[in-house]
Amino acid sequence: MNTASAFPSEGDTGSPAPAPQRRVIDAPTRALHWLLALSFSGAYLSAESERWHLLHITLGYTALGLVLARLLWALLGPRRVQASVWWGKVRTLPAQLQAWRQGRGSVPAGFQALNAVLVLGLLATLMLATLSGMGLELEWWSARAEWLDEAMEEGHELIGNLVLALALAHIGLVLGVSLLRRQNLAGPMLSGKAPGRGPDLVQRNGGLLAALIVAAVLGFWAWQWRQDAPWGAGPDRDRASSSQGHAEARAGSHDDDDDDDD
Repeated sequence: MNTASAFPSEGDTGSPAPAPQRRVIDAPTRALHWLLALSFSGAYLSAESERWHLLHITLGYTALGLVLARLLWALLGPRRVQASVWWGKVRTLPAQLQAWRQGRGSVPAGFQALNAVLVLGLLATLMLATLSGMGLELEWWSARAEWLDEAMEEGHELIGNLVLALALAHIGLVLGVSLLRRQNLAGPMLSGKAPGRGPDLVQRNGGLLAALIVAAVLGFWAWQWRQDAPWGAGPDRDRASSSQGHAEARAGSHDDDDDDDD
């Protein structure tokens, strides 16, 4: 005898079940990605402004730290973000290009290979850009030869433009393949999850570590601003202002003495 009711149960609201998802990108990788994108964007936009020089330097130092952290995470992080996986994708690029020439290329495989090349290129050029910028700020070359300092300045600007070109190519590739496949390929870098059934490709999200990374970056920004704030918030600037005031007072007293002698 069939005892099933013709009416929905109390717990059944009639709404469709959510689409299945699985975690594919951990939180530290996403935090490093977006902080690095923000740091480079701000540093590039403030590069030509003397008024925003402190912002440019601060974001440059931040980008250098984030690149080093990303390389370290490529050694210690989940397998999907490790350097060996990157290199494995890069090695498939020649085969993918050959397959496309023969009309049997795979869009997902080609995207993965080309995107890995762009990401590695971005990390390498970002490292060069930040190190060359640090050299200019700390005057590593100015004591040796003026022409060398000027050459490094031109090189720093050229590398920055190359980073921008690679970043735009990366964004264009993601958007283009997303439209082609009608799938949001940028979504997982925001939520960490992608639609689909099956087990999570990343077992641990690492939310606490991601929060520590964000907190460290914000703390560095606050420390930098406090040290070099225009209103003199830092103790070093207070001491410098005090010393300058004493020097001006002494100079004024000497001028008064000279006037009295006259």
